[in-house]
Amino acid sequence: SRGYYNAARKAVLEMQPDEVIDMVKASGLRGRGGAGAPTGMKWGFMPKEPTEARPNYLICNADESEPGTYNNHELMLKDPHQLIEGMIIAAYALRVKKMFIYIRGEMVLTAKVLADAIGEAYAKGFLGENIFGSKFSTDLILHRGAGAYICGEETALMDSLEGLRGHPRSKPPFPAVQGLYGMPTTINNVETLCNLPHLVNNGVEWYRSMGTEKSPGTKIVSVSGHVNRPANVEITMGTPCEELVYDICKGIRNGNDLKAVIPGGSSMPMLPKDLFLKANYDFESLQAAGSMLGSGGMIVFDDTTDIPQVCEVIARFYRNESCGKCVPCRIGTDFLHKIIVRITHGQGRPEDIDLLRAMCVNLAGERMMDSRSFCALGDAAAWPIIWGGLKYFEDEFRYWIEHKKSPVGREVGLPAVV
Repeated sequence: SRGYYNAARKAVLEMQPDEVIDMVKASGLRGRGGAGAPTGMKWGFMPKEPTEARPNYLICNADESEPGTYNNHELMLKDPHQLIEGMIIAAYALRVKKMFIYIRGEMVLTAKVLADAIGEAYAKGFLGENIFGSKFSTDLILHRGAGAYICGEETALMDSLEGLRGHPRSKPPFPAVQGLYGMPTTINNVETLCNLPHLVNNGVEWYRSMGTEKSPGTKIVSVSGHVNRPANVEITMGTPCEELVYDICKGIRNGNDLKAVIPGGSSMPMLPKDLFLKANYDFESLQAAGSMLGSGGMIVFDDTTDIPQVCEVIARFYRNESCGKCVPCRIGTDFLHKIIVRITHGQGRPEDIDLLRAMCVNLAGERMMDSRSFCALGDAAAWPIIWGGLKYFEDEFRYWIEHKKSPVGREVGLPAVV
């Protein structure tokens, strides 16, 4: 009654698969899960003529695990049919007969909501054999993970989906060549797929009328931390960051001053107030400022925040979530956490600053954890420390080392954010 599935019906009955792919390419839609890769380009690597022996697969990555990010969760919980319709459109374009939603295990209620919605779609003939009365058939399987951050990485996700331990694979081969069960596979984020019904219904020109030239469309930003109005907010790409903090999210709590912001989830480098407020919220602007848009999980810190303690919490998370497959990540995440704990418990040494840097990028400028791991988890652990905390707030680490106490008066061992 609200017009849902009209876009899927239009794509399946009125368009050729390559027309849908060309529309997505022309729209400039970029992946909303982290790296921001062009979706149409990603789709273009899939085989045009799959066979019964070598089928194409589509996976929706709904294993939203990045700290500070909860936009996918709300999309699935409040609007599951939007996602299902987007997946039907993608499956038609990619010639996929079997698709999967891999959802994070802790999302128990959301998984039930999705399962009910999938059942409703089957009952209406929107999934299954000859959908909308066409010759196109596709099935959708909902698979719950077991709650591992590493399974948000696309190759570890596929191993988990196959019933294996969630470990990342070496690339190449890339999923479009050898993915799930060794077959060509495309993995898209929830929010990315939710863009598709609106694009098909309204066209490329409408879609590109929002956002910027290189970052078109809208983005749902999960704003948490020390703002008066923490929320999921949908903004046009390119919205000034100052407007996002002070107008949309109603400013900083208790009348405090803004100190720093992590723009795109805990794996992205934090930016100090001045750099962040000068930027716009889109892929290019945040990258130029020294961070990334990432998953859209924006964490705001006021001037009562102890940045070394924030880094300790982040380092602890990545130490706990490392799958242990490769040495740089397995050893590096543990070592990073131990050094920061030593500093934030009043036992730091002057040489610990250089030691932290050397763990991420050694003194000769060679990559250590950063870009040396099997997957991006090693990068995710290193970036917030080397390109965020130490780059802009080294003085706070040195204060801890010299004075054996917090530069903002926090007690030893307390969590960084209350």
